Amino acid sequence: MNELNNLVSIVIPIYNESESVELLTNEILNVMNSNNIYFELILVNDGSNDSTLQILNKLSSNIKELKVLNLRKNYGQTAAMAAGFDYTNGEIIISLDGDLQNDPNDIPKLIQTIKEGYDLVCGWRFERKDKLISRRIPSKIANKLIGFVTGINLHDYGCSLKAFKKEIIKDIKLYGELHRFLPILANIEGAKIKEIKVNHRSRIYGASKYGIDRTFRVLMDLLTVWFMNKFLTRPMYVFGFIGIVSIISSLIISSYLILIKLLGEDIGNRPLLMFALILGIAGVQLFSFGLLGELLIRTYHESQNRPIYRIRSTFGETKN
Repeated sequence: MNELNNLVSIVIPIYNESESVELLTNEILNVMNSNNIYFELILVNDGSNDSTLQILNKLSSNIKELKVLNLRKNYGQTAAMAAGFDYTNGEIIISLDGDLQNDPNDIPKLIQTIKEGYDLVCGWRFERKDKLISRRIPSKIANKLIGFVTGINLHDYGCSLKAFKKEIIKDIKLYGELHRFLPILANIEGAKIKEIKVNHRSRIYGASKYGIDRTFRVLMDLLTVWFMNKFLTRPMYVFGFIGIVSIISSLIISSYLILIKLLGEDIGNRPLLMFALILGIAGVQLFSFGLLGELLIRTYHESQNRPIYRIRSTFGETKN
């Protein structure tokens, strides 16, 4: 029996990929069967308005490993991936795009790396075949920015070809458009992460689904994951600290103004008086935000019975 005999789940979001979906499915079947990998293939139709659904229905009737999830409308890649993850049965989960640019021949390499003890293996499109100005340069800038902000330095955050342990995916809640930040979300859960070089192919059919608006979504999501990565269990550390600094600054300025008032100077028209007032009000509000954040985080963890720690392994006998 092959060492890669555990069930592997492959999740692929599909949106208007009628020309490529059958080719991709056949490629995956050939790779997995030639490597004797026991697998299931989950294709998530994310509200396609071409003939993708008809092709998927035809494929599902002929391929026993194939499961098709047909979403009611186009929810976006993050929701489609989350739906696919929810229906997986394998201990190892592979994600990739449905446009044929990710190479299924890299899947066994990702699985083997997971079996070496990693929780998440990210693909690195070492030699990208996308356009230089519109895709590769913005992507390189985004990767540097994300690494700088989060402290998790990867060469290619945008590569959909990834491998996960099921236990990591179960701990991650996807929403918005956070699929591109899966390594950061996994890091919050204590995942052991590795990046490996993978093949990247030119797009043959269709056009990219991403526009210039993606840049603004990435920036907004980056602020979200930065806060989650740094202060998810301790929001008081950011709001409370800034609030206390504002309150102390307000007290210092107010004390100075009171002193010069006692010395006979008029302070009623001084901009510094308004500044001290604003600092005081803002400080109290920020400190209150920190307290509310602490209560919300406690409610979040306790209502979902969600621990604030993760255990990788235990050794020896534990006694209560």
